[in-house]
Amino acid sequence: MNQYQLHDVLESMRLPNGAYVASTSDDYNYVWIRDVCYTVMPYLTSKCSRYEKAYHSLLTLLRKYEWKLDIHTKQKPVYLHEYIHSRYSKNLEEIPVEWGHAQNDAIGILLFGIGQGIQVGKPILRDKVDYRIVQKLVDYLECLEYWKNPDNGMWEENVEIHASSVGACVAGLKAVKTLVDVPQQLIHKGERTLDRLLPSESATKEVDLSLLSLIYPLRVVSRSTAIKILDRVTDRLERERGILRYEGDQYYNDGSEAEWCFGLPWLGLCYGQIGQVDKMNEYWEKTMSITPENGEIPELFIGGTDIPNKNTPLAWSVSMTYQLLERVAQSVENVS
Repeated sequence: MNQYQLHDVLESMRLPNGAYVASTSDDYNYVWIRDVCYTVMPYLTSKCSRYEKAYHSLLTLLRKYEWKLDIHTKQKPVYLHEYIHSRYSKNLEEIPVEWGHAQNDAIGILLFGIGQGIQVGKPILRDKVDYRIVQKLVDYLECLEYWKNPDNGMWEENVEIHASSVGACVAGLKAVKTLVDVPQQLIHKGERTLDRLLPSESATKEVDLSLLSLIYPLRVVSRSTAIKILDRVTDRLERERGILRYEGDQYYNDGSEAEWCFGLPWLGLCYGQIGQVDKMNEYWEKTMSITPENGEIPELFIGGTDIPNKNTPLAWSVSMTYQLLERVAQSVENVS
């Protein structure tokens, strides 16, 4: 397996407008804000323009729905359709279907990705309109009172206060505070919520795969908290072919919970983030054990089986594997 194979798989899901579909399957042949942000992470420091073009597409999308931001920077959303939508058509249009659109983590990771890109010199913000959109996203999170706002979370399911959502918002706000006006108190409120919730994900979930985001890429938890999260995830959620999202997950459950493929490289990236190189390499080997030769890594293996679901390849899975491949190769270079 090499980066060129994984790059080619990602290219198969890249749209002319610069965004990416989550997968080529009927179920996932859409553009999710969150998935795009995770998909382009391998290109953050590359010389190509894929990273900034993906964010340009998302900012163009938000220009189209700036009227919604204008309303909900002043008036908190009540119904799910009033939130900034989480998924769109290939033409970047809202899809008029009932969905769990209260996903504050998607806005957080969007702001985080914008800030990361600017930090490494990527031309993310094209003009004053883009800056205005970023400011309105900050104001939107403030209007939501994201630090105490129950949302659908990363998995678009039960509505409660999720540490992964609050943490994404904290990281996003920190990332753009030199670009637009971000009241420091807005960050502190989220940090206090994290202090209360962590190392659990929510009131109903002690352990959840989404918590890995707080270690990598967001880096909003201490090393000691990161280790607690990793210990819980590996002890309670790790399986042979992937990681459970959480205990009792019913999605693609055929007698037991589905095993999510991107969980293995994600764990590797998290261990790399805290400097445990041996554990990072261990999860690289585990990742390779489920990675097909063509690099088309699935979303998951159906619970209780060795059968991947139809969301194959999943851009997020490919991206996580791509990033871990680069991290492992870099560690080898540093040793030599």
